[in-house]
Formats: sequence, structure tokens, C-alpha cells
Amino acid sequence: MTHPVDHELIQAAADVARTRSHGDHHTMAAAARTRDGRIVTAMNAYHFTGGPCAELVVIGAAAAQGAYELDTMVAVGDRDRGVVPPCGRCRQVLFDYFPDLKVIVGTAPRTRTVPVADLLPETYVWADHQLETDGTDS
Repeated sequence: MTHPVDHELIQAAADVARTRSHGDHHTMAAAARTRDGRIVTAMNAYHFTGGPCAELVVIGAAAAQGAYELDTMVAVGDRDRGVVPPCGRCRQVLFDYFPDLKVIVGTAPRTRTVPVADLLPETYVWADHQLETDGTDS
């Protein structure tokens, strides 16, 4: 199932990617629309140890602004690379935090908005695999 494409969100991420990219350390921007309509943006923090992707940084930036419910997210690369789909780690984290999140993927003019769960066939649901405890420590 696809949803309408939020072009304003893509533009917000593209503007950050164009104006805030810095060498090899900051090459991806993400933008998320909160449930109340605000747009939160962020940049990745690349490091050879696997620094956080822009999608993960935007989760923290949103929380810092009091936004704990995200509706839609997109990532855009610097140097006019356009929309870039989330990596596997980000797909899993986005699903775990926001199972109803929509993600914009694809290349213009064929961008589309899909549920994050569609990006993870045979999705691992973290909550389903937690051991139930009786409240006592053994």
C-alpha cells in the first residue's frame, strides 16, 4: 500500500543536505514529519566505527523537541543524490520505534511512500521475543 508523497518533507531534507553537508562526515540528511505536523531535520555523523545514520539522528532530534510520534520520514543524499532508502539497521530501528511510520523511497519522479514494515519482509518484532518475567530475579 502506498500513501501520498510528502514533497515538502523531501524538500526539507534536500535543503539540509545541500546546505549543511560537510566533507565525508555529514553526507546524508533526514527529515521527519511529526504527528502534529512539524518537520524535524538532522544530518548523519559518519565515522569509521559506524556513526549514526541521519534517520537515527532525526529520532533523537525529534525527542529533544518533544516529538515522540513520527508519521513520515525521508533521507536525502548530498551532491543532489536525491532520496536514499534507509539501510537495514535503520529500517529495524524505525520499525521498533514507530511501527506505523511511513517512509519515502524511490527516485524522482517515481518516489513513493510506504509503511516501514513493507521495507522489512518477515520482520523481526523485538517485543515479541522478550522473555516474560514473574518479577523476581533468579
